[in-house]
Amino acid sequence: MNDQNSIPLWWLALAAALVPMLTIHLTFLVSAMEGHVAWCVPYWDSCTSISRTGRHGTAYFLFKGTMLPSALLGILFWWCNARWLRQLGLTGAGIAWVPWLGLVACLALGFYTVALGHAGDGFYLIRRIGVVLYLSFTFLCELLISAALRQHPVWRWHGRGLLGVCQLTLAVGILSVLINGLAPELYRRTDDAFEWVFALLINLNALWLAWLWRISRFRARFWAS
Repeated sequence: MNDQNSIPLWWLALAAALVPMLTIHLTFLVSAMEGHVAWCVPYWDSCTSISRTGRHGTAYFLFKGTMLPSALLGILFWWCNARWLRQLGLTGAGIAWVPWLGLVACLALGFYTVALGHAGDGFYLIRRIGVVLYLSFTFLCELLISAALRQHPVWRWHGRGLLGVCQLTLAVGILSVLINGLAPELYRRTDDAFEWVFALLINLNALWLAWLWRISRFRARFWAS
């Protein structure tokens, strides 16, 4: 591809990974400073959910003002991931599914963000469905990309590493389900921490992909030469 007619896209992947990750930590800090949540380390204290950090005060506007653009970035990110894999010479049905699964995940994030901070059973249902679809479909996208990269002669060890992150993410999810079924009281005390760890892992996976975009010099042309 002629570099004069194309632009590098690693910054898009970096933004898609960093913006949501930084947002939830920023809204936690702002909510804690304003007294809406307790000061703690949510990854092991399980003191607050991600949703609760963006429900009140200044954090409410920060969360919505960054997560809605994040959903749009995510749609572009997953679409470009499929294009990147094809530029690497990879093919397969799994790659074709990535943009569509990513679209569902990001739309779910958008609906979840809009419903956040509003009371009522309907809004609660939208939030629960939204967060489950976002996390699970994002995980599926990352799993498909990892599996595809494992077939590449040059990038296969990156695929194995990304698959390892996916396996850890899946283990966290399975452990959460097991604790919920076997020890509900313990789950109520730890479910928020599971959510934070799961979100961190899927964002770390996206950051790894951003780095791969950069070192592979992934570029795209959006206009005619």
